[in-house]
Amino acid sequence: MSQTQSRVPIIVTGGAGFIGSNFILQRLKHGSCSIINLDKLTYAGNLRNLESVSADQCYEFIRGDMGDRALVRRLLERSRPAAIVHFAAESHVDRSIRGPADFITTNIDGTFALLEETRAYWTALDADEKARFRFLHVSTDEVYGSLGPEDPPFSESTPYAPNSPYAASKAASDHLVRAYQHTYGLPTLTTNCSNNYGPFQFPEKLIPLMILNAKEGKPLPVYGDGMNVRDWLYVEDHCEAIATVLRDGRPGETYNIGGWNEKPNLEIVRVVCDLVDELLPRKESRRELITFVKDRPGHDRRYAMNAQKIERELGWRPRETFESGIRKTVCWYLEHEEWVRDVTSGGYREWIASHYSV
Repeated sequence: MSQTQSRVPIIVTGGAGFIGSNFILQRLKHGSCSIINLDKLTYAGNLRNLESVSADQCYEFIRGDMGDRALVRRLLERSRPAAIVHFAAESHVDRSIRGPADFITTNIDGTFALLEETRAYWTALDADEKARFRFLHVSTDEVYGSLGPEDPPFSESTPYAPNSPYAASKAASDHLVRAYQHTYGLPTLTTNCSNNYGPFQFPEKLIPLMILNAKEGKPLPVYGDGMNVRDWLYVEDHCEAIATVLRDGRPGETYNIGGWNEKPNLEIVRVVCDLVDELLPRKESRRELITFVKDRPGHDRRYAMNAQKIERELGWRPRETFESGIRKTVCWYLEHEEWVRDVTSGGYREWIASHYSV
């Protein structure tokens, strides 16, 4: 049997997105599995992220919707995966405020359809295959709501209190995954992560938007007073954590994944400005481009993650400090102008212009 044939197959949903594509690249480099990437290719999905592995015999791309149950059924029957890693989701709070319907369709209805087909597939496996199979659902810290300045960080037992349509749709999908484990015995795992940053992130998100605007000398829009706090996690650390949970996590459990980096948005923007100034010097500091704009509706004040469980039980802790991770990220965006041009289409620019008004 060849090395390619001996690799365990897994299905990744949403693998052309930011975190999914980083996960696929990392896992194929690690060489522990073959991967089938099922992605609908919405605005944030970009196959250019995966150009380096497009010819890899251990990688296959299928364009399709996880809500297409017939497609998912055929894919499961053909590939006989040992695991499903479920990234596919609408994931931007601002977009969910403007148009929540897509978030309900993808994050709730789509996850339900995927769970139903997975349950049917898993039920038909033999005892050994059933015991090895895993369904890993990738979720967010936003399901927990907002923290006050002195509140303890979110733990796995923190009650859910989602405050945006996006967070509510992810909370609903988390509950579905939990119910399928409890009711049907499907061996599920859930991870709730803090704010990711790093290569291949769509430039509507804070860090890449600030890098690119700072490079081009454009205004740097900051919501409200800029003191909303987030815990920042470098994407490659997140992907390693997911692989650790997939390998060693206990079915039915939830694991919080955080970077131990609580920082207000304004500090993040200033750090980005200073790094761009260092790498692309100009006479004026990019900090002068910072522009405060009207706060978005229901903007959660603080997120923070207690990631002690995954460290204690599975031995994972992030490798990158914020200082090392943000430098790598700024350098990546400055060095990949062609990728940036490809994703920043006219439609994207119009959306940014309409949304971030002073």
